Amino acid sequence: MTSFASDIRRARKRFALTAAATTAVTALTLMTAGCSSVDDWSTPRDSAPVSSSLPAAFLAPDAMPSPAATITPQPDSWAGAEVAAGYRVVLLEADHDPTSAALADGVRRWAHEQGASLKSVRAASPDEEVAAISEAMDLHADLIVSASPALVDALALVTASHLDEQFLLIGAQLPEPTENVTAAVWAGASTRGSEVANPADADVVDAYTASAAERAAAAGAAAVVHGLTGIVIDVR
Repeated sequence: MTSFASDIRRARKRFALTAAATTAVTALTLMTAGCSSVDDWSTPRDSAPVSSSLPAAFLAPDAMPSPAATITPQPDSWAGAEVAAGYRVVLLEADHDPTSAALADGVRRWAHEQGASLKSVRAASPDEEVAAISEAMDLHADLIVSASPALVDALALVTASHLDEQFLLIGAQLPEPTENVTAAVWAGASTRGSEVANPADADVVDAYTASAAERAAAAGAAAVVHGLTGIVIDVR
């Protein structure tokens, strides 16, 4: 009887050790798999992930806009139709632009909410704007988001020569956008840069808020990931 009881205890101990080892191996495997799935941005990819379809309240299927046209989606109609987790975003900031910090903060909030993978490139002065845009393009992003109206002129110089790169301008627009440049604007934040005449209400400092930029980033990215590019989206 004693020997039989001892055998039972030994068997139970072996089972417990085996189960613990299996659990440890499983945990290690999951940790390794999680690490290996991290996107290090080292290589470009064929297409960006899309979370869902674009609702008719954003743009009716039979109302496709012409290039450079302005559309006005219903408020928050882009909710749920934005980017999927892991979407690569490069945020272009301009340290010499006093409105850029607020706009960039709004873009960061949007990216965090969506689970996007975000990197930032800064232009410290006007002389560094083109270099910053080039640096952003070298990062293999799904979308480059400009959070500064001061960058409009530099973007107008660069973007038409790089149609394979998607750009989204927050609170500003290009005078003559190409198919790869989308803009999201609102009241007081719709400047076309210094090369063209702008109405007085196109560049109002108080209009450049983080909350407005967050909505603009959401609406603009929703359009881009669904192939609706080269237009202006009014989110007022």
